Amino acid sequence: MIVGGSQGAKIFDTLIKPSIIELSKKFNLKVYQQTNLFNFENLRKFYKDNNIDCELFDFNEDISNLMSRSNICITRAGASTLAELVFLNLPCVVIPLSTSKDNHQYENAFFYNKIGCNWILCQNEINDKIVANKLANIIDNKDEYLIKKTNMKNYSYQNTWNNINQKIISVINENRISKN
Repeated sequence: MIVGGSQGAKIFDTLIKPSIIELSKKFNLKVYQQTNLFNFENLRKFYKDNNIDCELFDFNEDISNLMSRSNICITRAGASTLAELVFLNLPCVVIPLSTSKDNHQYENAFFYNKIGCNWILCQNEINDKIVANKLANIIDNKDEYLIKKTNMKNYSYQNTWNNINQKIISVINENRISKN
């Protein structure tokens, strides 16, 4: 899955394409890609011409359904996108927007990277070969991939509403007991 936002991330429409071609020579791929309407037909033609199964969309209210059918995601580092990927246990290669205010996208990606949920590639340090090699390495190295999924599952479990509610109730009860 490639998620660049409904505005589309140009890097995902350009830099990622040669990587996908390279990977399609070795692996059977189904690509779900978010792009903008302006680039929709160009991208559809690219995938068709290269015999790569794809599903393109610009905005999808049920994006979590597409995510749940995916094995890995290439994405920017928006906070809500990363949170949703972690909740759905979908390991991701994150390419933070290098021009984001206060470098917040890198900070978002780094937060999840510290707990072992993603791989980070810095946009100004990559090319199509680096991306293709990273993705092939992830596909070939199932152990690291499964560790990322486990870390996501554990983090999500620790932060479910039920667990948060239980912690709040526990604190309230502690305060009641200490006042009596």
